[in-house]
Amino acid sequence: MSLIPDITELLARARADLRMGVPVVLRDEDGDYALALAAETLTTERLTDLRQLGDPVIAITGRRAETLKARAYDGDLARVSLPAGADLRWVQAVADPSDDLSTPMKGPLTTLRQGKAGLHRLAISLTKSARLLPAAVLVSLPEGRDFAAAHGLTTIDHASAAPHLSERSPLHVVSAARLPMEVSEAGRLHVFRPEDGGEEHYAVEIGRPDRDKPVLARLHSACFTGDLMGSLKCDCGPQLRGALAQMGAEGVGVLLYLNQEGRGIGLANKMRAYFLQDQGFDTVEANHRLGFEDDERDFRLGSDILKSLGFKSVRLLTNNPAKIAMMERTGIAVTERVPLKVGETAHNRGYLATKAAKSGHML
Repeated sequence: MSLIPDITELLARARADLRMGVPVVLRDEDGDYALALAAETLTTERLTDLRQLGDPVIAITGRRAETLKARAYDGDLARVSLPAGADLRWVQAVADPSDDLSTPMKGPLTTLRQGKAGLHRLAISLTKSARLLPAAVLVSLPEGRDFAAAHGLTTIDHASAAPHLSERSPLHVVSAARLPMEVSEAGRLHVFRPEDGGEEHYAVEIGRPDRDKPVLARLHSACFTGDLMGSLKCDCGPQLRGALAQMGAEGVGVLLYLNQEGRGIGLANKMRAYFLQDQGFDTVEANHRLGFEDDERDFRLGSDILKSLGFKSVRLLTNNPAKIAMMERTGIAVTERVPLKVGETAHNRGYLATKAAKSGHML
């Protein structure tokens, strides 16, 4: 029946539940169940209730485990046993690196090496996609189906969810209209919405680019602090304005504004990374301490939008080789890389150096 939520809709519901601190029920291919809550939004009351159901564990990424000197027997993640006296503060200290320097000794931490980790991996993926810290508290549920029904909880099936979490959601144009701008009166804004209920993405078209010729294009990731607040900690704002100015000067171009704030970790986690940077860590180290990879963005979204607009080739405004490689892999020819070296300040010089040294940016 079409009125029953499908897996895409259930995943959107699960993300919202986790952000509000509501547990979700996870089921694996063998029919085993676990109750999962995001460590970031867990409460003392719900932690107490979890303990009554069994022995909870906190699932953290391999990156976070490395910071905590915890053995990640599952490779990309570690399942950390909660000590008998562990309270909410302990759980959140394992998940959140904010006090790592002031309280470096979190353990010793006992991590599990026996048993399955599939549902723990699923829980981490859900917290990441919900823009929360990538850490979840889980407890096994012998009668998971009945428990979910009795408590009105969202149930996510691992086999059904996995493809949706690893692949990007299809994008559809929901609106488009003329948008006169400072750089060009001949502007047009296209709004794309993913089927999974995630953030919308935008395409700003300057002039009327010929679809049969390489278009001057930029993939720009949203940066609230740089684009809107004039932050000096990054070069995002100057890159945005510089790209639009160059397109305006040439009379044609397409700027793709992708809502992947903070390299895909969200604004709240980006501010956590800034806090760690103030403690002396560079941008990559800060991401790792939070439990994220260097860059969590999906640049394939840009290729999808360009194809939807009818473009086959680009002159790409970028310093990031990963964007060029992605375009080529996904069927958009990059006929020229157009450098975009703007916005260096005394505040972001170290940040730019890290991007060049650790992420290969051509600066």
